[in-house]
Amino acid sequence: MRVFITGVTGFVGSHLAEYLLTLPDVEAFGLYRPRSRMENLENLRRQGKLNPVGENASLTSAQQLEGLLVERAERSVLNLVEGDMLDPFSMERVIGAIQPERIFHLAAQSYVPGSQSAPAATLQTNILGELNIFEAVRKTKTDPLIQIAGSSEEYGDVRPEETPIKETNPLRPLSPYGVSKVAQEMLAYQYHRSFGLRTVVTRAFNHEGPRRGHVFVTSSQALQIAEIEKGLRPPVLYVGDRSSRRDWTDVRDIVRAYWLSLERGTPGEAYNIGCGVDRSIGDLQDLLLSMTSAKIEVREDPARYRPSDVTLLLADCSKFRAATGWEPAIPFEQTIQDLLNYWREHI
Repeated sequence: MRVFITGVTGFVGSHLAEYLLTLPDVEAFGLYRPRSRMENLENLRRQGKLNPVGENASLTSAQQLEGLLVERAERSVLNLVEGDMLDPFSMERVIGAIQPERIFHLAAQSYVPGSQSAPAATLQTNILGELNIFEAVRKTKTDPLIQIAGSSEEYGDVRPEETPIKETNPLRPLSPYGVSKVAQEMLAYQYHRSFGLRTVVTRAFNHEGPRRGHVFVTSSQALQIAEIEKGLRPPVLYVGDRSSRRDWTDVRDIVRAYWLSLERGTPGEAYNIGCGVDRSIGDLQDLLLSMTSAKIEVREDPARYRPSDVTLLLADCSKFRAATGWEPAIPFEQTIQDLLNYWREHI
């Protein structure tokens, strides 16, 4: 089975690639750009499991690229194919050559504050990038199952009486990122109904673990503590709003859920994915501080507050669990310990 991941060099994409390589009969392909940062794939590189099979795919004809894949693609490794999601011709060449049976569309501008400072770029990347993938599938007459990585940020302004949040809850996004994810989902539904594309949308709630980008709250605070321990910064942990509550799941459980969404989910449907437990940002900070012997002062930083924030995200995942049997397996404490240890090893 040929499986294609967009955003494979990202946080979730790299974990999904590692998971796919544990499955039998999967031939894994990942899309990357020449300027992509590759550190998230370092584990696979050290294991000799990276195969750059399609360099210059944007400049290679579909026939030439297909020949390269036939000649050089391998099982049990991640086959990297160069391309640009915002170039429709590049995506048509790549998808036409790979002929994937499953696509996991993870590539996105996913940082909420970044979307507020660069809304146009966020909308272009997230919406037009997905459109180019759908059009490439249509034009190449492939028929893959397509997972669309939606987000709990689509729900946005959730009322307390609406939690735990079901898939039927109104979508009231509070950031350009949230808006872009709603648009992605609507586009997936439209292409499913209009053209028969087999799209499955997952609305994952917060997910964390090793390799989480340092701009996100869990990773930012773990990184600060790791730097304090090594004497690289004064013993002050800078924090934003401690009261917002999130439903956190380990990324390694999330990628299992993504796989199951295409194994057992229904095309045209959307599914919440989360652990069903909400914790405050303050709870996260207290947990991190309990994992270090350093004496650290906690100090509020106004710059870390968002212009508008989602105050409560708590998932009702009964629909997804009924469809797939998925359950999270990794405790929150282990997730945060692994994240802190990741930064201790990488600074």
